[in-house]
This record gives sequence, C-alpha cells and structure tokens, in this order.
Amino acid sequence: MGAIKVPTNFNIELEFEIPEFYRRMLALIIDITLEFFYLKIAFGILENAYGSDIFLDSEAQYDKQAWSMILFVPIMIYHVTLETLMNGQSVGKKIMSLRVVDELGGKPSISQFIIRWLLRVSDVWVALIILILLYYPSAVRDSTTAVVIFAALAFLIVDLVLVVSSKKGQRIGDKLAHTILIRTNTKSNIEETVFQEVADSYVPSFPQIMQLSDKDINAIKSILETARKKGDFYMASNASEKIKTHLKIDSNLSPFDFLDTLLKDYNYLSVK
Repeated sequence: MGAIKVPTNFNIELEFEIPEFYRRMLALIIDITLEFFYLKIAFGILENAYGSDIFLDSEAQYDKQAWSMILFVPIMIYHVTLETLMNGQSVGKKIMSLRVVDELGGKPSISQFIIRWLLRVSDVWVALIILILLYYPSAVRDSTTAVVIFAALAFLIVDLVLVVSSKKGQRIGDKLAHTILIRTNTKSNIEETVFQEVADSYVPSFPQIMQLSDKDINAIKSILETARKKGDFYMASNASEKIKTHLKIDSNLSPFDFLDTLLKDYNYLSVK
C-alpha cells in the first residue's frame, strides 16, 4: 500500500493512502458480480415473458430486442449514478473501503464523475461479454463476436496496466477527470460530506466563508480531519492563517476551533 501527497487550494499537502491492487480488483469483482446477477434475473424474466425467438413474429422480436437494450441501461450507468449519489463509492468500493476523490482531496464534481464514467471501459465490457455468453453462447464461434470479446479483454488489460504503473493508481478516465481512488478506513478520516447539523439558533461568526468555492470547503474539511487525526497543530495553524489572509478575517480562536467554526458557518449559511 502506497501513499501520495496532494496539494490543496491552500498550498497545504494532504496525504492519502493509495489502495492495494487486490482491493481494487475485489471491488471490481463485487460490482461485476452484482451486474451479473442483475443481468441474469432481468433477462431471465424477459425470456419467460417472450419465450424463444423462433416462436415470435417480427414485431415481438423487435419488442424483445428493445427491452433487452433498456434492461442493459442500468449496467451502463451503474458507476456514474452510484458514485455521484454515494460520494465517490459504488457498492464494491464501499465494501472495500475505497472512494473516488478529486486530485485536490475534495469531492469530485458531477462533470468529473461523468468524464470518469465516459472513459470507463473495463467492467462495462466484461458485463457485455457475460451477456453474450449467457444468452448467445454459440456467438463465440462467430469471428466478429470473437473480435469484440478480444477487444473487451484488451481494454480491461490496458486499464489494469495503467492502474499498476501509475504513481497515483490512475487509469485514463481518472487522469482526464483529475480524480484518484483512495483508501478509507472504518472510522473514515474523510467524511461522507462537509455538511453537518447546525441549530437554527446558530449565529455565524464569519460570513466571508461564502466567498469560497465548494472545493475550498472540502479542502478545509479534509485539512481539519487530517490535522486532528495526526495531532498536527502546524497544519491547522498554517491553513487558518492562509484563510484569514484570503478572507480578511481577524480572529483569536485556536486554529482547530477556527476551522471548525468556518465549517459550521458554511453549513448554516448555505441552506439559508
């Protein structure tokens, strides 16, 4: 297991653990297994509803093919949907304690998730191979289908080589989306979200916090959590001074209390 240091928007480096290769593979296998059972159940129901193709007229065959394409859509959007809704995690990633984050340590934007998804080929191709082998086993004798299967496996191998050879464990989708896959733990040093409960009677101390972007807020959250975990007063102090200078804030709060107050202010003001 390796570790990388990534700079935040406040020029403070945060250290993230790059997951071991076997963790990524197990997460991928879990996701592919879920996709496999979904396909088996969905197309099993379709077969029961329409029966064998040889007994169907042309219109019924067209309907069956249309439904086949529709049933395959959840496989295509599986990762982009779950990673967007589950803060960078699919089911497999969550089980294996992995998460997709921005290269600056914050939560990726929707556009980053989409770019990453558009260039995701490995498990989608594997799911397609499974579909072919499940319902058209004789297709492997066809030269065209054999080429498709070979291309799918080649794409998978390319993804695996990039993950192993890249310093940050990035495949091409991660490189272009500027995302990385990191390892979390059960206590999660990176929280699911920057949002937290704030009482309605709360009075914000630093409304200037709303001048910062969502990525800045995520960076503050990550810095605070990392500094607390490591007991790194210098990291918290350095971040506090940079933020005070940038937002022209004068405060005597301790660095940890100052950063915590900023996050509470943001949570209160962002929903008002």
